Amino acid sequence: MLLEVKDINVHYGKIAALKGISLEVNEGEIVSLIGANGAGKTTTLKTISGLRPLTSGKILFNGEDISKTPGHKRVIMGIGQAPEGRGVFPGMTVQENLLMGAYTRKDDLTKDLDEVYGLFPRLAERRSQFGGTMSGGEQQMIAIGRALMTKPKVVLLDEPSMGLAPMLIAQIFSIIKEINSRGTTVLLVEQNAQQALKLSDRAYVLETGRVVKSAPGKDLLNDPSVREAYLGGH
Repeated sequence: MLLEVKDINVHYGKIAALKGISLEVNEGEIVSLIGANGAGKTTTLKTISGLRPLTSGKILFNGEDISKTPGHKRVIMGIGQAPEGRGVFPGMTVQENLLMGAYTRKDDLTKDLDEVYGLFPRLAERRSQFGGTMSGGEQQMIAIGRALMTKPKVVLLDEPSMGLAPMLIAQIFSIIKEINSRGTTVLLVEQNAQQALKLSDRAYVLETGRVVKSAPGKDLLNDPSVREAYLGGH
């Protein structure tokens, strides 16, 4: 088991954002979290990456309890994240943004940088352009590329298709599949439930801070209640 979240509770002040969430991610899988806005999907990712403290529960990574491990140490251990909203540094070039992902590394970055540019040829063409001048789709590529530069064992992707044109959405999902086929485990939060479930080995449905269903992605695609709630009923 690569990542195990055990009965975690998270509060924003007095408000319970996560109420006893448990989930598992095995090495090599694509696992997605789907649910309405406010269901707790982003909070779950932030808690796994160390950006939100737990009220109670445990997070295990490679069998080690990381519940109290600081976020930057989780990056070194192999948890990378492309956050919701992308978080691109506008005044830095594309290449500088990517290199920010590798700030904890002391090894040679050339091969990994080449791999990111191979996945995203558009970033290679514009490596000297400022991040703030790139389109939404290109900024999403920077965010994913920067997360990959941490050399993650698992990459947490938060709403990678949000606000993108349909053609770019298809491209981002095929890149996620490619990243996974190269050996990186993926935990995906995604509003586009149909695309996420098609891609995922397994998925969890979140409602108001709780897991209400979990099953293989294909089973949830055909589940009438999931279709009704998240796939427009058809």
